[in-house]
Amino acid sequence: MYQHYRTFQGRKLTEQERARVLEFQESIHYSPRYSDDNYEYRHVMLPKAMLKVIPSDYFNSEVGTLRILTEDEWRGLGITQSLGWEHYECHAPEPHILLFKRPLNFEAELRAAQQQQLQQQQQQQQQQQQPGNLQGDGQTHQ
Repeated sequence: MYQHYRTFQGRKLTEQERARVLEFQESIHYSPRYSDDNYEYRHVMLPKAMLKVIPSDYFNSEVGTLRILTEDEWRGLGITQSLGWEHYECHAPEPHILLFKRPLNFEAELRAAQQQQLQQQQQQQQQQQQPGNLQGDGQTHQ
């Protein structure tokens, strides 16, 4: 089952910062997906003018590109993608291009995990509804 553990949650944008970056949301371009044996990839191209309104602490000052952003941060910038994508690199010659990846079989594993969880919930409900199940009836039995 896919579980994503994060220690750094990132910094959420203030309301004013978010309003400024979301003005560019309709101009964000998403590449088609491409893959290798392990991952599927896509790149997201932000409008160049958008870089001017992204807070400076989102940037890596040594290379002049955005630093690796957490999911909360890139979603806060208005990037919309399905679950499982991880920002793993910025394209230094073109700092407005963000590179994303996720495991090739992510969606299938996610569906399988969700189906397993649903089955477990259904089994628990059936056990609670069985006759003779005295759990939770509020009566004391001796």
